[in-house]
Amino acid sequence: MAATTGATPSAHPERPGRSDGVCSEFTVFTTIKPGEADALREDLAAMADAADDEKVHAAVRQIGTLHDARHVIFDDDTRFMFASVFDGSWDTYIDDFAQTVVGARFERVFSHSEGFPGIHDPGVKDWFVAHQAPAGVFVSAYPELTVQQIYKDKRVDDAFQEVLDTPEFRAALKSPANAELVATPAFQKLLEEAAA
Repeated sequence: MAATTGATPSAHPERPGRSDGVCSEFTVFTTIKPGEADALREDLAAMADAADDEKVHAAVRQIGTLHDARHVIFDDDTRFMFASVFDGSWDTYIDDFAQTVVGARFERVFSHSEGFPGIHDPGVKDWFVAHQAPAGVFVSAYPELTVQQIYKDKRVDDAFQEVLDTPEFRAALKSPANAELVATPAFQKLLEEAAA
């Protein structure tokens, strides 16, 4: 694995952040407007409740590049952190969020941060860059896999597991006509991986 350390620049040098393979990190630290920590907390709770909302999952799937995201209030309710891992270019990542239901949620959450211009403001990218701090070390568990590849791998695995559970497949494994195929190292590896 080619883990990213302090010496490895972003795959997108025009923007801060570190990369490991196809994955890049995005971490923003902001100052919460005085007296708005509870409102931010309420908006985050509503966002967490909506995490099961089909619209949110559909938007995340539509964007198709977000691996994960975290929102944290810290320093006695004075600071806020948003951190995520994504595929592709930084600019495309920000643009994609602004154009979905997720953008409206970003608008609401970041509106509690000092100086936030709004998700659709032409200066929003400059604001994010000014508040972004690259990780000292960033390591991905699967640096060679994009979100789209992970989705595909899951669909293929689900379909394969469904085939494995059929009586027809078990009968085909025992058929003398398939003995040569079943004995190949590649097929045996496939069965071993499926059983793991």
